[in-house]
Amino acid sequence: MKQQDAYVVIDIGTGNARVAVVQPDGRVLSVARADIRYHKDDLYPDALYFEPAALWTQITDLTRQALAQAPDVVVKAITSTSQREGIVLVDNKGKSLIGLPNIDHRGREWENMIADKTAVYALTGRYPGSLFSAFKLVGIRERRKDLWKKLAFFTSISDWVTYQLTGIAQYEYSQASETLLFDVAKKAWSPALTSLFGIDPALLPPLAASATIAGPVIAKAATALGLPADAVVVTGGGDTQLAIKSTRPFLDDIIIVSGTTTPLVKLVNTYTTDAKERTWTSRDVEDKRFVLEANAGVTGLNYQRLKEVFYPNEGYDVIEQELAASNNTSCMASLGSVLAGEKTPLTKGGFVFPAPVTHTLTRSCFVRATLLDIAFSIAENYKVLYEVAGHTHNYVWACGGGLQSPTLRRYIANIIGKEIRVREGAEQSSATGGAYTCNQALHLKSSLPGKVEITVPDEQQAEMEGLYKEWKQTRACFRQTC
Repeated sequence: MKQQDAYVVIDIGTGNARVAVVQPDGRVLSVARADIRYHKDDLYPDALYFEPAALWTQITDLTRQALAQAPDVVVKAITSTSQREGIVLVDNKGKSLIGLPNIDHRGREWENMIADKTAVYALTGRYPGSLFSAFKLVGIRERRKDLWKKLAFFTSISDWVTYQLTGIAQYEYSQASETLLFDVAKKAWSPALTSLFGIDPALLPPLAASATIAGPVIAKAATALGLPADAVVVTGGGDTQLAIKSTRPFLDDIIIVSGTTTPLVKLVNTYTTDAKERTWTSRDVEDKRFVLEANAGVTGLNYQRLKEVFYPNEGYDVIEQELAASNNTSCMASLGSVLAGEKTPLTKGGFVFPAPVTHTLTRSCFVRATLLDIAFSIAENYKVLYEVAGHTHNYVWACGGGLQSPTLRRYIANIIGKEIRVREGAEQSSATGGAYTCNQALHLKSSLPGKVEITVPDEQQAEMEGLYKEWKQTRACFRQTC
């Protein structure tokens, strides 16, 4: 069989690590994945970490597995993307000390060190909290002196992959946006912010643009991963930004990225923030473009875990069949999704249904309630984006594994009154976006992916409005009682 050109895309998510072999046209040839192993750090109330060496072993194994599943390819480039806000600390000998994922909140005890949070929001485009990297560093400095003394630099997880592949330390712009140390409008590290957090600027690597060649693969990494010696390493970016790229959007488009969490973003060409400080603003992987974001929080992960409870041995197709066979909406859910503007998140949730339990309550009722919770949370965050930046288009792009559900797409279309457009292959959006990133670095034109599936609002819009009000009452109930 004739060999074909391909790219390797390494994607480090919150739950698992994935390595995909992707064609230049964005079609995914193979994927290998494994769960990331996190450890609790008992020195803090809410801290998790991963061992970088263990993760790199997983990446090495997964790359070899993915390449074995696509044997007739010539790898021209390799790139990486990862969960945002996660970082890896490295010492002056190049040893990776500790990995801090986005779900690590070891800095929460020091959040009140910021007296003027509005000033930080003005520079960073996000309300400061322990989710972001600067607070993780403060937590290490204050309680892990052994690591702090060895620290030479830190970088995002995707940029750490680049470092492992090339030996070059850098920090890509979209990832730097998540640190609270980066002036998003000026596209530069901020002396004011590093001073505020007491972070030595020498710990900050040089900034780098996505879709540029970082360097060749070093021999040690090429041998370990099974890559050709002449493959180049392309700077990637945040997983949300690469997923966005897969939809091939235009300026002023809104995109729903449905993964573990559900960012809802609008692409703008000026640094745009919210007077009420409800949104995030980041650099996009495309030059001179910003990503204005409201995030519905953990949504897709809820759906995945509840599927494992109610449909452990069936596929998502069975769920869709059962949803189509019944329109029972007697069950409503509130499962901890996030609404932009809420000061405190919901930490308790559950399902509400008529008592006593009737025979009409089936497993599909719980899944339907979960999908409605996701759809309504997206709608609430859409309202915030609309209020901040407007939206005149009659469509919204969507990508990510969660949007494979036709039922969910229909719910969203009906409640926001817009077409939902999904490109073919959208379930592997970060991998596809990675391929387009490699094309850009190699000065190759990216062809448009295949067909676009469009879901339009239908006759159920009026019914959805009633369910929307009921969902709000359910959410308010959990907030008052939990």
